[in-house]
Amino acid sequence: MITAFDHVQLAAPPGSEDALRAYYTGVLGMTEIPKPPVLAARGGCWFQAGAVQLHMGVEEDFRPARKAHPGLRVTGIEAYAAHLTVCGTEVTWDDNLPGHLRFYAEDPVGNRLEFLEPRV
Repeated sequence: MITAFDHVQLAAPPGSEDALRAYYTGVLGMTEIPKPPVLAARGGCWFQAGAVQLHMGVEEDFRPARKAHPGLRVTGIEAYAAHLTVCGTEVTWDDNLPGHLRFYAEDPVGNRLEFLEPRV
């Protein structure tokens, strides 16, 4: 029986770890968590916010995910979107999910990210 997601993994090109760290920790406010040494040797980096983990794995022939994406639930979505915009991230609002405020953005390597907050 599946009870929860443990993590979501996205791909990134070799050598992009510094840009990913700057974005996921500096802009999104996540914390970098250590990878086990045998996995760290492969490159990439892992991030966490609360129970949410995003793993960024290096892929030699990287192509960003354009449709596939993690959906990240946030609080204070309008202020969060404004923060991302100030930090240079373009946000695209989408009102097609009933009962939610949501927008899409891309990380520094072009992966699609969805941010959403239930309407109260």
